[in-house]
This record gives sequence, C-alpha cells and structure tokens, in this order.
Amino acid sequence: MTLHLLLVLFLIFPSLVRPSALTTTVAPNERLCFYADVDKAGEKIAFYFAVQAGGTFDIDWEIIDPNGWSLLSGEREHQGDFILTANHVGEYTFCFENDMSTITHKLVDFDIMVESEPRRESPARPGQISEKTSALDESIWRLRGSLTSIERQQRYFHTRETRGFSVVKSTQNRIFWYAVLDCCAIITMAVIQIYVLQTFFTTTGKKYKV
Repeated sequence: MTLHLLLVLFLIFPSLVRPSALTTTVAPNERLCFYADVDKAGEKIAFYFAVQAGGTFDIDWEIIDPNGWSLLSGEREHQGDFILTANHVGEYTFCFENDMSTITHKLVDFDIMVESEPRRESPARPGQISEKTSALDESIWRLRGSLTSIERQQRYFHTRETRGFSVVKSTQNRIFWYAVLDCCAIITMAVIQIYVLQTFFTTTGKKYKV
C-alpha cells in the first residue's frame, strides 16, 4: 500500500502545479504586471488577489493572454478568485493598476497557479492491482481538492484580519492626532484667556491711577 501511494504521488504531483504566491505594493498611478507561462493549451490558470491595506481596499486589475487580448478585468474591486482555461500557449499577463489613488499605496496579496487539467495514468505492471491504484488516485485528488478549499478559506480569513487591523490602526492614529489637536486648542485658549485678563487688569490699573 505504501509503495502504491509513493508511486501515485510521484506520478501526479511533479511538474503538475506551478504556484506563485506574492505580496506587492502598488504605488499611486502605477500599473504593475506579473507573468505566468503556459506550456500547452488547455491548462488551468487560478488567479487570486486581495487588497490588504491602502485607501478603501480597492484596485483595478486585468488578465491579458499571449496575443494581447484582455481575458478578464475589474475596477475598484477588493478581492477576486478566478479559474480560467488557457486556450493559447505563451505568457499570460496579470496587471494591477492604482489609478484611483494620488497618495495612497495599495498592498496586494495575490496568487497565480498554472496546473494541468488531465491526470496522469500510472503505468500498469504485471500483477499490479489497478483497482486499488485507481481508488488511491481518486482519494489523493479528493484530498488535494479539500486542501485547496481550506487554503482559500485561510486566505479569506487572513484578508479580513489584515483589513480589520488596518482599519483599527487608522482609527487609532486619527484618535491620537485628534487628542493632540484638542490638547493644543485647550492650551492655546488658556494662554489667550490669561493674556486677555492680564492686559485688561493692567490697562484698567493705568487708566485710574492718580
């Protein structure tokens, strides 16, 4: 059983998935692009992104095929999770654009994964029980799907946590500066009142001096 498991893992997973998980910062009025190569037509491309910090947590994005045609795009979106079929061999472009901001940087967490759609069949050998290998193969693929689902849920909760932390930090900074301005205003008013009272009594004293 262990030998069957190792054989199926060796046949299925090598060179099957080419993931690329990154976190990048998009400056104001900047268009930032990343690239993924597709070796053969029919491969699946999984694309995920989420704006972790900056402004209202939105950004423009676009996916371009090797011929220069726009496959998918969006404006002012907070996050997205897409799976598309690559109909052409070549380099696919994934771009983020921060046109709506003039001073705010956007922190974007994204993931690009290219994987083959067909499964590789394990070679039949004399005396090998193909039914057990097939059942084990199906179990591995179901496990892989479950792990992918868990990973997406973790990304979702991580995004919510990061955004919540960013909002709390921004609110904390605003409260701090509001308190500083409030204290400055109180001190300024106190100084002005002391000056006015001192001037009033000094002037009155001089006016009625004999």
